[in-house]
Amino acid sequence: MIDPAKHSPDFVVRTEAQKAASDNGFRVEQGIANGWLGYGSTTVPGTIWITAESRRGPWLLSLDHSGVAAEIGSPPILAVGGPGLVTFSFPSLPELHSALERVYRLSVSLPEAPLDRFKAKTASLPRTTEAERLLVQRIGQDVFRDALMSYWGGRCPMTGITEPALLRASHIVPWADCTDEKRLDVHNGLLLSALWDAAFDRGLVSFGDDGLVLASPRLDAKARIALGLSAAPHLVGLRDEHRANLGLHRSRHGF
Repeated sequence: MIDPAKHSPDFVVRTEAQKAASDNGFRVEQGIANGWLGYGSTTVPGTIWITAESRRGPWLLSLDHSGVAAEIGSPPILAVGGPGLVTFSFPSLPELHSALERVYRLSVSLPEAPLDRFKAKTASLPRTTEAERLLVQRIGQDVFRDALMSYWGGRCPMTGITEPALLRASHIVPWADCTDEKRLDVHNGLLLSALWDAAFDRGLVSFGDDGLVLASPRLDAKARIALGLSAAPHLVGLRDEHRANLGLHRSRHGF
């Protein structure tokens, strides 16, 4: 394993690192420090640092966004120190590109980014009349949907559907029962296809802490077939924050 503090990236590494960062939304170069190439973004918070001994890798990626670092989770975190809170190693450039794409998506969607966008969009809007409050709500729901599209990679985890027109931003704890912070929190949402969203919203299905689909006795046989419950996968990618909200959903609907 290289020691970035004793290593200066060569021209090829600098070129590939800059391309990987730029292609995935981190286009603001922040120079080289102790062997690490720093990059930021005008659209998401945080800084990333990249280094490698050669183009063949391994490629090291260090992050200072604690929420993103926690969500990434793998590959194994390195013991070597990096300029960020956590450092990851990737054997090849394609894997680095894939990781950076996910880092950007998570940076866009994780708290407090959606809430900050909502506040910026609605700061000057009145909320006196019902029509004004509905406008603010619609803006919030649009921001929430965009954040969920980023977080879940634009894909329903139950059906694999990626057609945006068929995907719904499903609040786990309903909008009406939430503060703005919870309304805009991606851990309080699932990106589901329209049929799954309708079933989940009405409490006909829910999910266990392990992602297992739970079906209500109220769900009839035809609906179970339409949802494909017999072959439904586990809901993967759940965080503890999701699980806490799903516990409230199960309690609300009698699971």
